[in-house]
Amino acid sequence: MAVTDLFAQRATLARSLRLLSEFRYEQSDPARFYGALAADTATMVGDLWQALRGAPPAGRTLLDVGGGPGYFASALSAAGVRYIGVEPDPSEMHAAGPVRADARDVFVRASGMALPFADDSVDICLSSNVAEHVPRPWQLGGEMLRVTKPGGLVVLSYTVWLGPFGGHETGLSHYLGGARAAARYTRKHGHPPKNNYGSSLFAVSAADGLDWADSTGAAIAAYPRYHPRWAWWLTSVPVLREFLVSNLVLVLQPQ
Repeated sequence: MAVTDLFAQRATLARSLRLLSEFRYEQSDPARFYGALAADTATMVGDLWQALRGAPPAGRTLLDVGGGPGYFASALSAAGVRYIGVEPDPSEMHAAGPVRADARDVFVRASGMALPFADDSVDICLSSNVAEHVPRPWQLGGEMLRVTKPGGLVVLSYTVWLGPFGGHETGLSHYLGGARAAARYTRKHGHPPKNNYGSSLFAVSAADGLDWADSTGAAIAAYPRYHPRWAWWLTSVPVLREFLVSNLVLVLQPQ
């Protein structure tokens, strides 16, 4: 069984449309948006682990790199995993609590590019929409591989810069350039965007991620996170994937 076989069955057009409809609440109702995304992510991680190891991830330790206030903690803890969230920004960490779904949930303030964990210490390492917010995304990826046990699971998902959501809250104006998009947003709203190009938002391509994953020798799958299964072929087409794969999932298994 391929590692994506179970999740592919859930990757329907209805799922894609449902998730797309939630994106409009990211700024106005983050709990709603991230709650829906967390539930979908927990299912995805569970399916990948099940296909990889032949059993659910219950009882395993999962490290969520860039977990913020813990919106994902509830959904992942409900799957029976031991949750550890890592977040470098105290304002993000305390934006909603943190949301501790289980008394055993752990939240650590630290950088994803220098994780304070021993080699081979967790079963699953997840990073959802973080790589585009750090200046050295593949250093983050390397740290995720380092702390994950051999035979474990690394899932690194990030927003592709030239995709429609690459500019985050600046909208499609990022096609004019990141600095111009940030300046335009500031003029319109009277304050800079939360995700400011060059400091907290960076241009990361699909090709960059695929090349890095291949270089590790641990890559086992890559696919568009929010697309239906019949559109996953876009990942394999250079240039086209930069514009049409809005979010790329890299799946790796350390050896």
